[in-house]
Amino acid sequence: MPLSEYEQRVLEQMERQLTSDDPRLANTLTQRGRRSVSRYLIAGTGAAIGLLLLVLGAAGSLPLLGVVGFVVMFAAVAFAFADPQRGGRRSGPRGVVQADGAVRPSASARKGGFMSRLEQRWDRRRDEGR
Repeated sequence: MPLSEYEQRVLEQMERQLTSDDPRLANTLTQRGRRSVSRYLIAGTGAAIGLLLLVLGAAGSLPLLGVVGFVVMFAAVAFAFADPQRGGRRSGPRGVVQADGAVRPSASARKGGFMSRLEQRWDRRRDEGR
C-alpha cells in the first residue's frame, strides 16, 4: 500500500531532521556498500593460518608461535569486520542540511580537530539544557 502525500511529507521531514541532527548516522544508514568477497577470503585464510600456528605452538610447546598465531588470527578477523578505507575520504559530519535542502559545511567540518568537536558538542548540550 503506497504512502499518502501527508505520510510522504512527514517521512521526508523526519529524514531531514535526522540528517541535520546526526549527519554521520544518516550517512551510515544511506550507504549501501558491501564488502567484497576477496576481503572475506583473505580474512578466512589469515584466520586459518593463525589457528594453525596457534595449534602448532600449543602442540610443540612453543608459546611464542602460539602467540604469533593468535595475533594473526585476531588481525584477520579484525580485517574482515573493519570498515574499508576509501582513498582520502574522511569520516564524520560534512555539513548540515537546511530546510531548503542546501548543505552548509558544519563547524567541525571547517575546523576539524577532535578537541574542538568535543568542545562544540559540550557547548551545544549546555545551551540546549537552558
